Amino acid sequence: MIEARGIKVTRKERPILGGVDFRAGAGKVTAILGANGAGKSTLLRVLCGDLEPDEGEVRIRRCLLADWRPGDLARVRAVVPQSSALNFPFTVLEVVLQGRAPHFEGKEAGVDESAAIAALEVVDLTRHAGRDYTTLSGGERQRVHLARAIAQIGLEGEGRCLLLDEPTSSLDLRHQHDVLRVVRRFAESGGCAVVVLHDLNLCARYADKVCLLHYGRVLGAGDAGAVMTPDWLGIAYGIAVRRDEINGAAIYSA
Repeated sequence: MIEARGIKVTRKERPILGGVDFRAGAGKVTAILGANGAGKSTLLRVLCGDLEPDEGEVRIRRCLLADWRPGDLARVRAVVPQSSALNFPFTVLEVVLQGRAPHFEGKEAGVDESAAIAALEVVDLTRHAGRDYTTLSGGERQRVHLARAIAQIGLEGEGRCLLLDEPTSSLDLRHQHDVLRVVRRFAESGGCAVVVLHDLNLCARYADKVCLLHYGRVLGAGDAGAVMTPDWLGIAYGIAVRRDEINGAAIYSA
């Protein structure tokens, strides 16, 4: 579904990504892991088209990202950023309705509002539909933007891609799992989900595949269990990492 080859990004003569190859398939949750400054968010920005690499190419559904028409791409690919600069007093429902813009035929219709309300229900924010977005907490704002993405491409993921940059960073324990269950549900319905994560235990629980970055290069990529070894994680994070198992589930600690 998503494939990147030879991605290089340099800023002020400093290499941020140094020839990264990346693949994410349908029906899978692919996590991007790595220490701060490893290039995770930069790679995600390249994958979604927000940042043009100095070298390399990105394909979505085998078509070069640059060849997609914006409207067509917006109907099959949604992005949930790590943070948003939105500071206008829109209601929560109005923000989520922005995800329906690629589907408007001249103006929004009842089906668009229904889709937005359904998306808010998925992220447990229905009761806040009429609330001023700027009054929300950081975690609530993250969930609003997940709802916007759901309204944009739907939860039936076949042929669609969902890219998320640290979607659990401001969330409490319950909502961390709620959000990643939504991501898992999207993937299990045939979608391609790519998510930047910091929490190794959340990654082990919800990711099928992992791309582990280290100073802008791929240290390891493949099945989560095969990549998330104490040795590779120790190199990536610069600290000894221990892996235990409880009831068959991997648990990581420093």
